[in-house]
Amino acid sequence: MKPMFKQLILALAAAATVSACSSTPTYEDPFASETVTIDFSTNDLLTLSGDMVNSLTQSGALVRYKVSERDDPRVILVMAGVENRTSEHIDTSAITDEMRTQLLQSGRFRISSETRGQDAIDEQIRFQQGSGKVDPAQAKAYGRQIGADLVIWGTLRSIEKERGRSLESAGRKTELLDYQFVLTAADIETGEELWANSKYIRKREKRGIFGS
Repeated sequence: MKPMFKQLILALAAAATVSACSSTPTYEDPFASETVTIDFSTNDLLTLSGDMVNSLTQSGALVRYKVSERDDPRVILVMAGVENRTSEHIDTSAITDEMRTQLLQSGRFRISSETRGQDAIDEQIRFQQGSGKVDPAQAKAYGRQIGADLVIWGTLRSIEKERGRSLESAGRKTELLDYQFVLTAADIETGEELWANSKYIRKREKRGIFGS
């Protein structure tokens, strides 16, 4: 076989192998259950945030909560964040972002900007006040932001258990992963905790000797 022809055959074989191993990307429903692994998923995020929002909007304590003297009866919340105490690298701000969006859409609450928003607000006020590019009559000033009534904070924890392979399990290994999500809302002025809730998610995965 000539060297050039041999190289062509090898190149075509390599291309065929790559083509056989590749796949075309497709869109999927982000709200569908994701079972690729037992790690924290988008579905877990949506489940936990949705359940907490439902609990918060239906809370009797917050229905009876009397806001300070103002015409708008909606409670003003500030999200203090969720501490990640799991063994995974989870961006818990995604949970509070989803909750904040749903709470605003419910029409029951107003949201006071958290740290990320405050940085942008401060930068904009400094620009309007000191750049000379904004009409002084329209420039915004410090001291007029709304004061939040309640602050919300929380914790996300995980508990992991593993059962090794054995004859009784036919050589399969079992991994069990529990998530606990706890949120608390407290009155900023009095420090009283007015609402708290916890949600749990359990995931189980069994792996054979050669994989799942």
